[in-house]
Amino acid sequence: MTETAAIAEVKGAVKRFAAPDGGTITALDGISLAVQQRQFVTLLGPSGCGKTTLLRSISGFEDLDAGEVRIAGETMTGVPPHRRPVNTVFQNYALFPHLNVSGNVGYGLDVAGVPRRERNRLVGEALERMGLAGFERRKPNQLSGGQRQRVALARAIINRPKLLLLDEPLSALDRNLRQSMQLELKSLQHDLGICFLFVTHDQEEALTMSDQVVVLNRGRIEQIGPPEVHYHRPETRFVAEFIGDGALFTGQIQGPADNPLLITDDGLALAVGSGAKVGDRATLLLRPEQLDAAPDTPDNSLGILEAVLQQSVFMGASRKFVCRLANGASVTATPMGAGVEALGRVAPGEPLRLAYRRDLPHLIPGTGDGA
Repeated sequence: MTETAAIAEVKGAVKRFAAPDGGTITALDGISLAVQQRQFVTLLGPSGCGKTTLLRSISGFEDLDAGEVRIAGETMTGVPPHRRPVNTVFQNYALFPHLNVSGNVGYGLDVAGVPRRERNRLVGEALERMGLAGFERRKPNQLSGGQRQRVALARAIINRPKLLLLDEPLSALDRNLRQSMQLELKSLQHDLGICFLFVTHDQEEALTMSDQVVVLNRGRIEQIGPPEVHYHRPETRFVAEFIGDGALFTGQIQGPADNPLLITDDGLALAVGSGAKVGDRATLLLRPEQLDAAPDTPDNSLGILEAVLQQSVFMGASRKFVCRLANGASVTATPMGAGVEALGRVAPGEPLRLAYRRDLPHLIPGTGDGA
């Protein structure tokens, strides 16, 4: 198997569950996915989108109704979880309360019959890597949330699985520890050189850690790609709204071709780049950082929005300006430099002018719903 070969493949996965009303819920609706070696891949989406079901199907804790899972080129049909070349870190860590840290981390080695001296060496190395040296005799209830998570990770990586599955393992941590662990997990994945498949509903986690993000919605894949592609060039309205802040405007591109406008269904005119095709319907995405205070002199490279300031919010390193457009739509601007000072002089309820480079906003074909 080459370095670029997929370590895990899911082909046409279908999984249904019985609904309380007697019907069925389709958790996975024909999903196909290839996960490459040495990558940090995140399954991202809202609750109920199918991401945990997909993870559990790869790990063997759920049987598919249709489709196939292959790991390292081998089919996993009928293979139980403990015989698959993967390990899973669960949301609640699933530590054994009666075992100390050493016992928890070394459990898999004990089951495999690894000789005591080798087992202790491997446990010591894993604890050292996770910053837990000296905690060998503590029980899980004597550890902090972050320490328990490190124990779960040490237990998961000690056998060097081909694929590490992580089911929202950071959700129980406070914000500061969570952000710290995001960076630690990415560093750990890089050092180990194995693939991490991570589940979260938190877009910040996905953007921070991932090489590839798989966005799921209602049991289907909306988009696969690097985080920056999802953010700057979403393929659907759902991806645009779920990842990052922004305002969406749907309408028709009108001429002239060298100076096109998007005329929204309620009559708002927005300047778009020269690559827009006159006559097409499209949805324009404006991110907050693309909006700034409009200059006093005319500039054909800019689009201008007339708005009224609703709220100015101090964000620490930046300031957010929430504005209302003439058609009632809300937009948020997070300018830098002189733009902050210019907009900062406007009081809530007063008019202002926002500007954006017309070549920056992304156009999604049609209404953006993928239809």
